[in-house]
Amino acid sequence: MTYVESALVAFSTLVATVGPIETAVLFAALTPGVSKQRRRQIAIKAIAIATTILLFFTLFGAPILHQLGVTLAALQASGGILLLLIALDMIFMPDSGMFTLSKDEELEAERKNDISVVPLATPIIAGPGAMGGVILVATKAGGDPIALTVIAATVLITMLATLLLFFGAGQIRHYMSDTAINVITRVLGIILAAMAMQYLFNGIEQSGIFGRS
Repeated sequence: MTYVESALVAFSTLVATVGPIETAVLFAALTPGVSKQRRRQIAIKAIAIATTILLFFTLFGAPILHQLGVTLAALQASGGILLLLIALDMIFMPDSGMFTLSKDEELEAERKNDISVVPLATPIIAGPGAMGGVILVATKAGGDPIALTVIAATVLITMLATLLLFFGAGQIRHYMSDTAINVITRVLGIILAAMAMQYLFNGIEQSGIFGRS
């Protein structure tokens, strides 16, 4: 892939798996009655931690998996399946799954004054889909340092955009209806499903389990 293609694929993957608008709305729901200054502090800390996690997996995820004996074909196939499941969840069940909290996570969020690490930084922002997504995109770089730098820069840009949306989370929730949010989620889900299937096809082809043409 060219550097522009790497940036576009990384951005599309992150937008679909992180869901900046959806997570911003969820952030607003998790911080009712919190002062504006305190909300900004939580947002900055959460984004900083999530960015660190995603950058780590971008730069070191593939080498770690390589040391564990995981091939690129296996990574692409398994990552494609994971992203496909997330995409189907976005398309058919936008009010459940990756952009909602489990009962245990809700209870933990209620008990803790600081939700910036759990559940906000992870698993809401830097969840399994986002981690797997950046690893898959990074493997496409083939070790090219410039391509990896472009992907890392795309992660930073996406996280910065998410932070800005967090700052305006209250206004977003006020002006965007649930229907509008669900439509955006479903459209992103369709895009992510197509990308996931391509990863899966590439993984199966590279594995050679059906023979090589």
